[in-house]
Amino acid sequence: MSETQEVQFSLKAMINKEKTKVLFAEADRDLGDVLLSFLTLPLGTIVGILEKHYGYESAPVIGSLTSLRRSLANLNDVHFWTKECKLMLLNPISSLEDECRKLKLNIDHDAQPIKYFACETWLHECFRSSGVRIYYDTVRCKCGKSMNRQIGVRKSNTQTVDDGVFTKETVSFAISDDLQIAPNVTGSIVQILCNFGITNIHGAEQITVTLGLNEIVGLLKGALLSKTPLTDLILNKRQTRHLKYESSPVMHKMEEESKSKKMVIKAIVQKSSKKLLFATAKEDFIDFLFSLLTIPLGGVASLVGSNTCFGSINNLCRSIENLNGEEYLKTKDTKSTLLKPELPPMYLSKNQILPLVEQKTPLSYLNPYAPYDGIIRSNKAYRDDFLMCFNDPKGEGSYVKGPGMFMVADDLTVTPLSMLSSVSVFNVLKIPLPDVEEIEFEIGLEEALNIIRASLTSTCALTNGLMIKSVLMKKPKEEQ
Repeated sequence: MSETQEVQFSLKAMINKEKTKVLFAEADRDLGDVLLSFLTLPLGTIVGILEKHYGYESAPVIGSLTSLRRSLANLNDVHFWTKECKLMLLNPISSLEDECRKLKLNIDHDAQPIKYFACETWLHECFRSSGVRIYYDTVRCKCGKSMNRQIGVRKSNTQTVDDGVFTKETVSFAISDDLQIAPNVTGSIVQILCNFGITNIHGAEQITVTLGLNEIVGLLKGALLSKTPLTDLILNKRQTRHLKYESSPVMHKMEEESKSKKMVIKAIVQKSSKKLLFATAKEDFIDFLFSLLTIPLGGVASLVGSNTCFGSINNLCRSIENLNGEEYLKTKDTKSTLLKPELPPMYLSKNQILPLVEQKTPLSYLNPYAPYDGIIRSNKAYRDDFLMCFNDPKGEGSYVKGPGMFMVADDLTVTPLSMLSSVSVFNVLKIPLPDVEEIEFEIGLEEALNIIRASLTSTCALTNGLMIKSVLMKKPKEEQ
């Protein structure tokens, strides 16, 4: 049994008299940190964690993200600029990975720290010509040798033993059934209960439960799919379900000023049923779709505001937003790193039209003449140290190689476009060609935000995100 599987938390919960609902629970600092760490997980990582824990066939479906990630895994490597591109999308890391390693239980326990690689020859000329590769060792140096020699990193460690990861060491939290959180402060007990919507505590009973890895993964699942994740988990009510997508176009305040690039896709629809059959798109749109998997959960909530439709994630984010960060969170920057996280270095694609920011590669020095040292430092320690040059693992600044054309299903399953596959769709559904129509859509920031919102809970991400049925309903009137 691994150390992660052995870690356990004790959680005190108050349940109603009928034993049908958790009214609230109390979490200590360690469990509070784990709960907040959910927001650091990239969307693709969440899908991967659930698939690994529950199995490929039994894993809960997360909107269209599950099918998007699975189609990414099935897509031939030839469609990506480098091998690293596909690996980065399938196994995205969090920019807060170093912090999450300090958690009592890191739900993404298979995540690897950022790694740096140089040419196996360790020659000065190779450092100058090929620089250092970040994340993976799958490429070759210009000299022809493999860039597979890992370089260590010297990091400063200012954290004391008693420091929390995201919260102050003395803080504990009250947690509602729908994941609202509030500092457990005596003077505000009545106010907290009112905020949680609790009006009747007659006959309520306190119970203590033990949470291990299985329960924490269950809590993550419930946070995404349920409005009552604590009741589902603690009382085993199994109310977790696929949430219904509610149409509410996302309007982003940056849209007019962003002047973001536009992408064009063509929707192939059946005229009679007004149903989307599939869409065709160039590599830039596919690059955008796959890169959604790299966005942390907290970043998604920041992009679409209160419109995520995710079970209880909105409540968790709003609670953190309302917290006095200086009093209850570890640093004054903790709130922004959770709710507006940056992507890791070199993760941002040039085709990304969402207002995302990536971390800069660290200012680092290395002495190639000291092979037994091999440590990247943040300051120049030796006379022969030189400033490191990091190469973009994406190669061309994006993930998906072009030019190329792809088919995108309504659930964001991506496959290479071919005449045979297109005709097969019509034949399987027994749709005559005169009943098929092609509609062009321009994808800008607003459309991109609506697609990502729809992808969180709906398996019809394109139909809902682009409001295709509404467009088709209006079309006859416009033609008259």
